[in-house]
Amino acid sequence: MSSDTAANTSPADTGAAENTTASTEGAPAGAPDTTSAPATAPVGAARRRGPFREGERVQLTDERGRMNTISLEAGGAFHTHRGFLNHDEIIGQPDGSVVVNNVGQQYQTLRPLLSDFVLSMPRGAAVVYPKDAGQIVTMADIFPGARVVEAGVGSGALSISLLRAVGDNGYLHSFERREEFADIARGNVETIFGGPHPAWKISLGDFQEEVVRSEEPGSVDRVVLDMLAPWECLDAVATVLAPGGVWINYVATVTQLSRTAEAIRADGRFTEPDAWESMVRGWHLEGLAVRPDHRMVAHTGFLLVTRRLADGVTGISVKRRPSKTGFNEEDVNAWTPGAVGERAVSDKKLRRAARDAIAGTNVKDDPEVTN
Repeated sequence: MSSDTAANTSPADTGAAENTTASTEGAPAGAPDTTSAPATAPVGAARRRGPFREGERVQLTDERGRMNTISLEAGGAFHTHRGFLNHDEIIGQPDGSVVVNNVGQQYQTLRPLLSDFVLSMPRGAAVVYPKDAGQIVTMADIFPGARVVEAGVGSGALSISLLRAVGDNGYLHSFERREEFADIARGNVETIFGGPHPAWKISLGDFQEEVVRSEEPGSVDRVVLDMLAPWECLDAVATVLAPGGVWINYVATVTQLSRTAEAIRADGRFTEPDAWESMVRGWHLEGLAVRPDHRMVAHTGFLLVTRRLADGVTGISVKRRPSKTGFNEEDVNAWTPGAVGERAVSDKKLRRAARDAIAGTNVKDDPEVTN
């Protein structure tokens, strides 16, 4: 086990093996062991159970299907043009309750699912949508206990999905260039897990420089990059990724997708890259009026995946018709942040988002609710 892994393993993890199985002396031969139980619940599990607590985010849905997400405060109130609802009417109620405001308006109360939380959490950068996060976890084969590195943390949406996939005994090392984004991501991660996650480590700096300093060559199972120019990280990825390991990229434009794919092909240390995008269309369901919704979540980004070959092995080139694959100076200039439409985020907005994210960690847990 590397020092990084050891540093990100909680005492509960190291002691779990000693406490997970009770004695089965005297049990009939071949009988199932019904005494085994985990010593502690996985990180964040308690936060998803039990009555609503002060500081939690709660999703309110009114009688017309309109949805609002609020943070519960003792003595606080949710105001609309149709009256107000005291937060104290929700605190202490079980998940899935229906509460009534001062004029009789009913609200259905539920804890936000991960997909709801991601789309409503404080942010300083665009989030990776749930449809793409699900594809990344599945198509990159992020498994429990995996060693994963990611770059381009943004607001922490993808980090949450990756941490859920690797589990408490896994390892996720996230790299972010901007400290403000790192603060927002840390606040959002700690909000949904109820505190620091034992498998997570976040570092500031450029991925291609920092990852080779902190990770041993060939020690990483999966690499996930959400950045403007992933082709610049090709050598770093090839260094730390284990043979057979998966490298998945999330890019926004066709030009980024093309240049990343051609760089991977030219390098020779990876398999032929695959690329796709996903689109989600909801359906309207009302009696016999069953039809597609008028709105859908269409293009958000492209996913491109490849795998590391063993050292000294040359990849098999896919036979295809010759085509122009070179890039001139005009092409390179088309991939700058401004050219691809990346909007700068003001420092004021980042500071406000960081404060909101950190505020979400102030949930007052009931000491009796531990599982």
